[in-house]
Amino acid sequence: MDMPKDSALVWSNRQRAVSARQLSLPAARAMVKTAFPLVLEAERRESVLGQLEEIGIVLVSDQRIAALHDEFMSDPTPTDVITFLHGEIVISAATARREARRRELPVAEEIARYAVHGLLHLAGWSDLDAAAAAEMRSVQEKILRRALRNLC
Repeated sequence: MDMPKDSALVWSNRQRAVSARQLSLPAARAMVKTAFPLVLEAERRESVLGQLEEIGIVLVSDQRIAALHDEFMSDPTPTDVITFLHGEIVISAATARREARRRELPVAEEIARYAVHGLLHLAGWSDLDAAAAAEMRSVQEKILRRALRNLC
């Protein structure tokens, strides 16, 4: 299944804290590309995916994501991922590396997790309250597991 309305995933690495080797972006891209049709299966009525020609996945520093978090959500702390409904998913590469180390996973898998999380927001999912967040996290992890299986 292709992206809706010929849209494309466009990746940008705008940080220097985590090396390209550690990021393993080709692996992350492959995981997200494999996960995308599964996200579409989980699409909700509030989805904006079909309206997007391009989805930008941007890797930034903790400092940059903290500034965005403060500007748009009044929280000056770094976070893992921020999704903008115009089709931009901003991911903290340093947070992904820290979390991957803590969970003993490849950094690429953690980046893919954050990208899928962002795609689910674009697909109409919300995590504003505890119940919605738990449901979204469950769907996210099922999609990641299926995507990883499909890559093998």
